Order: sequence, then C-alpha cells, then structure tokens
Amino acid sequence: MDLDHFDLEQLRSRRGEKWRLYPDDVLPAWVAEMDFPLPPPVREVVQAAIDRDDLGYPLHPMPTALPQVFCQRMEERFGWTVEPRRVELLTDVVQGIYVAIAQFSAKGEGVVVQTPVYPPFLTAVRETGRRRVDNPLAASEGGRWELDLDGLAAVTDPDVRLLLLCNPQNPTGRVLDRGELEAIAALAVERDWVVVSDEIHADLVYPGTDHIPFAALSPEAEARTITLTSATKAFNIPGLRCAVAAFGSDALKRRFNGLPRHVRGGLGSLGLEATEAVWRRGQPWLDEVLRYLDGNRAFVTGFLAEQLPEVGYHPPEAGYLAWLDCRALALEPSPHAFFLERARVGLSDGPAFGPPGEGFVRLNFATPRALLSEILERMAKAVRERVPSGA
Repeated sequence: MDLDHFDLEQLRSRRGEKWRLYPDDVLPAWVAEMDFPLPPPVREVVQAAIDRDDLGYPLHPMPTALPQVFCQRMEERFGWTVEPRRVELLTDVVQGIYVAIAQFSAKGEGVVVQTPVYPPFLTAVRETGRRRVDNPLAASEGGRWELDLDGLAAVTDPDVRLLLLCNPQNPTGRVLDRGELEAIAALAVERDWVVVSDEIHADLVYPGTDHIPFAALSPEAEARTITLTSATKAFNIPGLRCAVAAFGSDALKRRFNGLPRHVRGGLGSLGLEATEAVWRRGQPWLDEVLRYLDGNRAFVTGFLAEQLPEVGYHPPEAGYLAWLDCRALALEPSPHAFFLERARVGLSDGPAFGPPGEGFVRLNFATPRALLSEILERMAKAVRERVPSGA
C-alpha cells in the first residue's frame, strides 16, 4: 500500500462531506476522515455484495457474530473482558450518546462535559434539554492538556446524572492515564454518576502510550459505564454507519433499551459485515497506517516549530488530529476564517469544541504527506503575507 500516492482529482470526486463542503480550491483538513485507500477486507465485503447483487435487508442484528468479535478484540488489544450479551449494536457513537442522555437523565438535569471536546457532546446535551456542566481541561506549560480533577471534584450539584468521557480525547489527542481515570471513577462512584465513555480513537494510540478502557478499571467503575466505540475512525469507514455500546451491567443495558430500537433506526448490512471483517482481518492495514500517521505527526511538529513557531501545539498521543493554539497570531476575524479565506484550507473551528476552543483550530493530518505539506505551506504563507494590524 503506497500511502504517499494520491490523485487530487479522485479525492475531489468523493461524495462525502470532507471533500464536498468547500469549493475545489480549498484543501480540506477538518472532519476526522482519512485520505488513504480502504482496508482490503472492506473492499472484499463491498465487492462480494456487488457480485451477489446483495443489498437487501440484513438479518436482525442479534444473530451477527459482531458482539463476539468485538469482545475478542477488546480482550486481545486492551486486556478488557466484555460479555457479548452486554453488547448492543448502534448506528454510530453519537446515537449512543443521545440515547444514553435521554435514558439516564431528565430535562434540566446535569451532564458533565470536559471541554474542549467533540462537538456532538455539546449539542447532545443542549438538544435533549439537559444542563451542561463544564469541567474544562487545562493546558500545562508544555501544552499538554490535563484533567482538572479539583474542578471535577467541585461539581457537587446533586442533579448531575452523567459524565461524558472522551478518551482518547478529541480534539487534544490526550490518552488519560490510569491515575486520571481512577480519580474520575472514584468521583463517579461517590456521586452515583453514569459514565458514558467514547473510546472510538482507542485503536489509534501511538507507541509509548497505552489505552485503558474505563470499564476495565474495577468492577465498581464497570457497573456504571457505557462504553461506545466503532471501527469507523481507525479503519476509515464512517459512511457504513456501525458502532457498538458495551454495558457494564444488565441493568444499564435494559434501561438504555427502554427507548425502542426502531426509534434508533436500523443497521446496514455492509456496515455490519465490514466492521466484523476489519476487526478480524484488518490489523495489518491499520498497523501500516499508524506508522505513516506517526510520521505525519512528527512532520507537523517539525513544520510548526520551524515555520509557525507562534502556534502552540502538543503532539497527540492518539488519533490524527492536531489541536493548534493560534491565539498568539491574533488572526482576524478568527483562525478558522483566516485560514479558509487567505490560505484556502478548511480546518475545524475551535469554538465548536466549547469555550476553551476560542483561538484554536483542529487540523486533520491523515492524508498523504505531500498533501499535508501543501496544507501547512499554505497556512504558513498566509500568516507571512498577512497585512499587519493597523497598517
């Protein structure tokens, strides 16, 4: 697989939102989607369905082997034992977040979020009529984002029902260590919170860092945890719409499923088959992609240090998203708008991730290195050529 090769016209012909949101002269580096070839097991699944003329209704999800395959993968990769009977299939992780909020809290009750965070966390709380309780992450002097555990402990509101956890974290790329996770778990047990843990980036952790599933911490933590994940980020198949929820107790699963399944919509046969295929046979592809992404991560680090030293940045410990602090550049009207208008680069706008995102943008570096270089060169050139304030 030649990950350096790309055909810009072929990328622009894609029908997904990454390459369709902006005009053709904009290079998109926003939504979490890769520009690499699909994993061979996905191609095989899709081609086999075409060869059979087979896009009919899938079997009811329960007979699929996917829960067992998921549990085996969790055991092999993370040492986390999950019971297949406690695994529920979903359309996507965001669906799981909405259902969990709806089923485990009432309107007006509190949901803790740790900003900056994946924007659907924030919209889910707002759109379900719950009250958002912010526990912002704090940037250390070295730029690494840390949990504010004292701030979390100060959340004494008796009407808080859930904590939405994103680990590995999006957009900062932090992978929380055991001590941090155990501190969260202790508070969750003490306050009787349900923890909804989005672990969709767990397969994208770089060497030197280990992902610890929240539910694997202890029986007490497990009993109050709903773990949400999917193959879509690591194996680049978000359009196939398939995810899983793993419940730490039968009671959690029953309550979650109190919302009838048909309200959530059905699952597609290609998503079910492709997810099973990559979890069984896709690891060699992912290993190769991760090595390349690690190289891109280093490339971004070096480029920013040399060409845009004013931009604050700490390399992610997982994922392919760079969280860039552009506040020192004082870009107008905002970093996102500046780079879109002046560099013709489409990034994710920092404020969408919550108040700590003001002055930030998120850059997706899961693309061939020559294209990544062009994106960064455009950004640096736009900064060099901007008209000084007041001129």
